[in-house]
Amino acid sequence: MALKTIVKISNVTNLSDARYCAGMGVDLLGFSMDESSEQYVAPDTFREIRSWVTGLHIVGETSSIDPLEIERLLELYQPDVLQIEEPALLPYLSTFDSRLILKADLALLTLDQLEAYFSAIQTDQVDYFLLESKANSHLDDDLKAVLHRLAAQYPILLGTGFTPESIHDLLAELPVQGIALTGGDEDRPGSRDFGELMDILGTLEIDD
Repeated sequence: MALKTIVKISNVTNLSDARYCAGMGVDLLGFSMDESSEQYVAPDTFREIRSWVTGLHIVGETSSIDPLEIERLLELYQPDVLQIEEPALLPYLSTFDSRLILKADLALLTLDQLEAYFSAIQTDQVDYFLLESKANSHLDDDLKAVLHRLAAQYPILLGTGFTPESIHDLLAELPVQGIALTGGDEDRPGSRDFGELMDILGTLEIDD
């Protein structure tokens, strides 16, 4: 199975999501390592889920700004990729043998701040920039223009602004490296209605 673009699934909490996404050809599967998160996945559960999936990269997600805590999480979870939210940590974390994703919330940045955010970062320290929005899923023309300029220079994964019906037009319009989606909860152990996740991945599926 192959998809038209790179896809990251964030906040995976269960084996149903993990196995479905692996089977669909998802590239990056993310798990929250923060105990304070509603989507937290304990180390034992993480290792159990990980043992069932192959052919993709496992992302350990954290919002921590404490370098020592992040070191502890890296040792405990040993993900293939580390996702953080604090740019100031990059010089320190880039010395570790781990690929890095830097996540930012578009709703918290003006257009000028968004461009300044990227220009202040050494691109060789980041494998992907993940752009999501907790407050607004709409990309207006001004934001699209900025994203177009940035995506031409930086490896961006876009986690907002598209639907199953609009995803192909968005990928044709913006030169992003890929997209990001979010996992969900099981209805009961082993049972899950994948809803929009299935619709978008199905739309991106490449016919053999």
